[in-house]
Amino acid sequence: MRSDTNKWLKRCAMAAVVMASTAFAAAGDASGPAPAFTLATLSGQQAALSQYKGQVVMVNFWATWCGPCQQEMPLLDQMYKKYKPAGFTLIGVNVDKQESPVKELLARKPVSFPILLDPANQVSPPLASPSATSPARPQSVPRGVTHPA
Repeated sequence: MRSDTNKWLKRCAMAAVVMASTAFAAAGDASGPAPAFTLATLSGQQAALSQYKGQVVMVNFWATWCGPCQQEMPLLDQMYKKYKPAGFTLIGVNVDKQESPVKELLARKPVSFPILLDPANQVSPPLASPSATSPARPQSVPRGVTHPA
Protein backbone atom coordinates (compact mmCIF):
# COMPACT_ATOMS: atom_id res chain seq x y z
CA MET A 1 0.00 0.00 0.00
CA ARG A 2 2.81 2.40 0.89
CA SER A 3 4.43 1.86 -2.53
CA ASP A 4 1.17 2.74 -4.30
CA THR A 5 0.80 5.88 -2.18
CA ASN A 6 4.38 6.95 -2.94
CA LYS A 7 3.84 6.43 -6.67
CA TRP A 8 0.63 8.43 -6.54
CA LEU A 9 2.33 11.27 -4.62
CA LYS A 10 5.23 11.37 -7.10
CA ARG A 11 2.83 11.53 -10.03
CA CYS A 12 0.86 14.32 -8.37
CA ALA A 13 4.02 16.28 -7.62
CA MET A 14 5.31 15.89 -11.19
CA ALA A 15 1.94 16.99 -12.57
CA ALA A 16 1.98 20.01 -10.24
CA VAL A 17 5.44 21.06 -11.46
CA VAL A 18 4.40 20.79 -15.10
CA MET A 19 1.09 22.60 -14.52
CA ALA A 20 2.75 25.36 -12.50
CA SER A 21 5.34 25.89 -15.23
CA THR A 22 2.61 26.12 -17.83
CA ALA A 23 0.55 28.51 -15.72
CA PHE A 24 3.47 30.84 -15.08
CA ALA A 25 4.45 30.72 -18.74
CA ALA A 26 0.92 31.80 -19.65
CA ALA A 27 1.05 34.63 -17.10
CA GLY A 28 4.29 36.06 -18.46
CA ASP A 29 5.41 36.72 -22.01
CA ALA A 30 7.09 33.43 -22.84
CA SER A 31 6.07 33.57 -26.49
CA GLY A 32 9.45 34.71 -27.73
CA PRO A 33 12.99 33.59 -27.09
CA ALA A 34 14.45 33.99 -23.64
CA PRO A 35 17.08 36.70 -23.19
CA ALA A 36 20.59 35.44 -23.89
CA PHE A 37 22.79 34.72 -20.89
CA THR A 38 26.07 33.09 -19.94
CA LEU A 39 26.80 31.81 -16.43
CA ALA A 40 29.48 29.75 -14.71
CA THR A 41 29.06 26.04 -14.09
CA LEU A 42 30.14 24.33 -10.89
CA SER A 43 33.38 23.34 -12.63
CA GLY A 44 34.12 27.00 -13.41
CA GLN A 45 33.43 26.83 -17.14
CA GLN A 46 31.03 29.19 -18.87
CA ALA A 47 27.72 27.91 -20.26
CA ALA A 48 25.46 29.95 -22.53
CA LEU A 49 21.77 29.54 -23.20
CA SER A 50 22.60 29.78 -26.91
CA GLN A 51 24.28 26.37 -26.81
CA TYR A 52 20.77 24.87 -26.46
CA LYS A 53 19.42 26.52 -29.61
CA GLY A 54 16.63 24.47 -31.16
CA GLN A 55 15.83 22.59 -27.96
CA VAL A 56 12.97 23.07 -25.55
CA VAL A 57 14.57 24.61 -22.45
CA MET A 58 13.16 25.04 -18.96
CA VAL A 59 15.11 27.27 -16.60
CA ASN A 60 14.53 26.56 -12.91
CA PHE A 61 15.78 29.06 -10.33
CA TRP A 62 16.62 27.60 -6.93
CA ALA A 63 18.62 28.09 -3.73
CA THR A 64 20.06 25.74 -1.11
CA TRP A 65 18.13 27.49 1.67
CA CYS A 66 14.82 26.92 -0.11
CA GLY A 67 13.01 23.82 1.21
CA PRO A 68 10.57 23.46 -1.70
CA CYS A 69 13.47 23.79 -4.14
CA GLN A 70 15.24 20.86 -2.51
CA GLN A 71 12.06 18.78 -2.54
CA GLU A 72 11.45 19.31 -6.25
CA MET A 73 15.02 18.56 -7.39
CA PRO A 74 14.56 14.75 -7.62
CA LEU A 75 11.28 15.21 -9.50
CA LEU A 76 12.83 17.69 -11.90
CA ASP A 77 15.72 15.28 -12.45
CA GLN A 78 13.26 12.50 -13.30
CA MET A 79 11.49 14.79 -15.76
CA TYR A 80 14.81 15.80 -17.33
CA LYS A 81 15.93 12.18 -17.78
CA LYS A 82 12.57 11.16 -19.23
CA TYR A 83 12.26 13.95 -21.80
CA LYS A 84 15.92 14.65 -22.65
CA PRO A 85 15.84 12.14 -25.57
CA ALA A 86 12.98 14.19 -27.08
CA GLY A 87 15.06 17.41 -27.08
CA PHE A 88 14.05 18.77 -23.65
CA THR A 89 16.67 20.48 -21.50
CA LEU A 90 16.38 21.62 -17.91
CA ILE A 91 18.87 24.15 -16.58
CA GLY A 92 19.06 24.71 -12.84
CA VAL A 93 20.16 28.26 -12.02
CA ASN A 94 21.29 28.57 -8.43
CA VAL A 95 21.01 32.00 -6.79
CA ASP A 96 23.08 31.36 -3.64
CA LYS A 97 25.80 33.94 -2.92
CA GLN A 98 28.41 31.24 -2.16
CA GLU A 99 29.29 28.17 -4.23
CA SER A 100 30.21 25.82 -1.35
CA PRO A 101 26.62 25.20 -0.08
CA VAL A 102 25.58 24.39 -3.66
CA LYS A 103 28.32 21.78 -4.02
CA GLU A 104 27.50 20.32 -0.59
CA LEU A 105 23.79 19.99 -1.39
CA LEU A 106 24.42 18.44 -4.80
CA ALA A 107 26.85 15.96 -3.25
CA ARG A 108 23.95 14.74 -1.07
CA LYS A 109 21.24 15.13 -3.74
CA PRO A 110 22.90 14.79 -7.15
CA VAL A 111 21.07 15.74 -10.33
CA SER A 112 21.95 15.00 -13.95
CA PHE A 113 20.79 18.31 -15.45
CA PRO A 114 23.19 21.25 -15.79
CA ILE A 115 23.54 23.59 -12.81
CA LEU A 116 24.61 27.19 -13.42
CA LEU A 117 25.53 29.79 -10.81
CA ASP A 118 23.97 33.26 -10.60
CA PRO A 119 25.24 34.64 -7.26
CA ALA A 120 24.64 38.26 -8.29
CA ASN A 121 21.10 37.55 -9.57
CA GLN A 122 21.94 39.00 -12.97
CA VAL A 123 19.93 36.43 -14.93
CA SER A 124 17.23 35.43 -12.47
CA PRO A 125 15.10 38.62 -12.32
CA PRO A 126 14.79 39.15 -16.10
CA LEU A 127 13.84 35.53 -16.80
CA ALA A 128 11.61 34.66 -13.85
CA SER A 129 7.99 35.67 -13.77
CA PRO A 130 7.39 38.38 -11.14
CA SER A 131 4.34 36.48 -9.95
CA ALA A 132 6.53 33.46 -9.26
CA THR A 133 8.47 35.15 -6.48
CA SER A 134 7.47 34.27 -2.95
CA PRO A 135 9.12 34.51 0.46
CA ALA A 136 9.63 30.73 0.43
CA ARG A 137 11.20 30.48 -3.03
CA PRO A 138 13.70 32.55 -4.98
CA GLN A 139 12.18 33.19 -8.42
CA SER A 140 10.34 29.98 -7.79
CA VAL A 141 9.03 28.71 -11.08
CA PRO A 142 10.73 29.37 -14.38
CA ARG A 143 9.35 31.89 -16.79
CA GLY A 144 8.27 28.89 -18.76
CA VAL A 145 9.43 26.49 -21.36
CA THR A 146 11.18 28.56 -23.98
CA HIS A 147 12.73 28.00 -27.36
CA PRO A 148 16.07 29.81 -27.51
CA ALA A 149 16.59 31.89 -30.62
